[in-house]
Amino acid sequence: MAQITAALVKELREKSGAGMMDAKKALVETDGDMEAAVDWLRAKGLSKAAKKADRVAADGLVAAVVSEDGKSGVLVELNAETDFVARNEGFQKALTSFAKAALGTDGTKEALLDAPATEGDGKVSDQITRLIATIGENMSLRRVEKLESPEGIVTSYIHGAAADGVGRIGVLVALKGSDAEKMNDAGRKVAMHIAATSPAAARVSELDEELVSREKTVLTEQARESGKPDNVIEKMIEGRMKKFYKEVVLLEQAFVMNPDESVEQFLAGQGAELVNFARMTLGEGIEKEESDFAAEVAAATKGG
Repeated sequence: MAQITAALVKELREKSGAGMMDAKKALVETDGDMEAAVDWLRAKGLSKAAKKADRVAADGLVAAVVSEDGKSGVLVELNAETDFVARNEGFQKALTSFAKAALGTDGTKEALLDAPATEGDGKVSDQITRLIATIGENMSLRRVEKLESPEGIVTSYIHGAAADGVGRIGVLVALKGSDAEKMNDAGRKVAMHIAATSPAAARVSELDEELVSREKTVLTEQARESGKPDNVIEKMIEGRMKKFYKEVVLLEQAFVMNPDESVEQFLAGQGAELVNFARMTLGEGIEKEESDFAAEVAAATKGG
């Protein structure tokens, strides 16, 4: 049996919004497994923040660049220690140059780091080293994503732009169809929708199996709490899963600019078909240690 510490209970309360005793009971029931405890609280209807996103605490920027022929696009995330550096023009220009270089690679981080630098000699990895020396803050090329659409186009959108093509959220949408102008317009609108809704997958068939399994488990527990017979519970779960798909699957989602139609219906009306999409949020999944400035000053003065 895992030891249920006060720190674990506090963490679960912050993740779920549940009360202290409920959080403690959830951890006891799940032997200290944090994810399972969140699901247990959801099943009991005790979680107020079941879908709370991981706290984002990394600084830097995301760049989105599309090739001149519009057939491919890339997203690149470059992290820095502070937001001050992210506002540096040299940092922004360097990130844009990295994204342009990524268009000529297979779309992996390793390939981009090994690609020829756009400024000075050596590789992109060498250029980052020079940038660190110039600006005086540690940096890290974290992620690269590439989309292609040989039979259509790729469009991009940056939300929270700090400069042209760089910001806090980057989105790419790959479409296929015959009318390039219509696809461009539709692609940008869908990219804005994706920035707002953060879908988990383009299609139901592409959803992560573990995510689907976890949701079904939670919904099953919720349905059983109702005390209804098994055949009714089965229909309840089926209906709730359909609702879940409409919340997290791009083509199933209600289009934000016209909620009366789905994203798939909107695209069909524009003569376009979705190939795929990519969404990148700055610092997604990274936790940055918060420093206590007053404690640091106190410690420093003691040493003096």
